[in-house]
Amino acid sequence: MAKTDDHAQLYVRFHAAVNMAPAEIEAWLDTDESRAVGFRRDGASESVGHASGRRIVQILRTRKADLDGGDYAHMRKVVGFVRRHLAQGPHEAHRIPGSRWRHSLMNWGHDPLKD
Repeated sequence: MAKTDDHAQLYVRFHAAVNMAPAEIEAWLDTDESRAVGFRRDGASESVGHASGRRIVQILRTRKADLDGGDYAHMRKVVGFVRRHLAQGPHEAHRIPGSRWRHSLMNWGHDPLKD
């Protein structure tokens, strides 16, 4: 498969996985709940997911023609994270709204309550 074909498919999968608008993600990332979840590398001031959310906003605001290999690599990471995390989470609707599971997904641009 050609790289451009792979990028085209990844672009579609990324936009299916990320169901929050850039402004929604930014507003979410400003909350205490957003900063309270996720894995932090030693010495890091923010979680991996929180940093990912900032990168997702940048990607969403970039024209498709201007996306580079690093952007596509991050898009692949986002798609994988959202898919894995959705499979793991609480599947009882009453447990989802305030859960750390949902908050973590939202850091990655996906709000499961929109599904």
